[in-house]
Amino acid sequence: MTTGHQPPLRVLAVDDVPAALQDLCGLLREAPEVGEVVPAGDAVAALKRLRSEEFDAVFLDIAMPGLDGLEFAGLLTKLARPPVIVFVTAYDEHAVAAFGIGAVDYLLKPVRAERLADALTRVGRMVTLDPAETVPTAPTAPTAPTAPAAPQEAPDALAALPVESAGRTRYVRRQDVRFVEAHGDYVRLHAHSGVHLVRMPISRLEEYWAKAGFVRAHRGFLVALSAVRELRSDSVGGLLAHTDLGDVPVSRRHARQLRERLLRAAQRGELRAEGAEGAKGAKGAKDSAP
Repeated sequence: MTTGHQPPLRVLAVDDVPAALQDLCGLLREAPEVGEVVPAGDAVAALKRLRSEEFDAVFLDIAMPGLDGLEFAGLLTKLARPPVIVFVTAYDEHAVAAFGIGAVDYLLKPVRAERLADALTRVGRMVTLDPAETVPTAPTAPTAPTAPAAPQEAPDALAALPVESAGRTRYVRRQDVRFVEAHGDYVRLHAHSGVHLVRMPISRLEEYWAKAGFVRAHRGFLVALSAVRELRSDSVGGLLAHTDLGDVPVSRRHARQLRERLLRAAQRGELRAEGAEGAKGAKGAKDSAP
């Protein structure tokens, strides 16, 4: 069932390529059905918006670093009120998987205005569809009123990272990673399962994993606070964060912050016993920070 008048659509546009995102947003803003377009540079940034805002539809790319469009769409389906999904991509080989997730359309770049109009028509039909009439149900006896459900928060997108190797995809859990090493536009995740290469700058991963206890120890390293067993001085007076997978260099710039974070974590009981002792002992160690 559709309403006589459909309110303007609120759309979230997701693409990690700035020029492509700008083009997509421009096309959407020109469409008469669309009232507001919010851009997001990757899937995780989009999920942050979805935690606090509601959108009628998400137009998203597939090939994105960290969390691709198909994985992102899979997370959206778990929301209490998921937006309508439309894929916008340069690759046609993912169409079957996209429609299997529940996308209403699959647009190939460069997007033509008439194809976008078709997609928005489909979105409009889904948005105005009456959920009560989508699946016929038999009458049921009245039940006691229940308390309204608590708002469902968007899933933690980077609790696991997909790793591509030899044509296969495996997932490395954040909780299994001890430290992260920068490697150009990639990072190396050091975990007990091995060293895994992921296409994502270390600065972006730091932003996403900071609340999970990962701290910058050096320009090229992040370390999990819970993995630090002790702080050590090396042979030339530098500082090292010792983990069960090796030592992480600690720069003068980041030494003080790391020690303070370790102390706070130890006081809250968030470190292993040896980690707590190492953190406390760090106050007496040589202070290399300015």
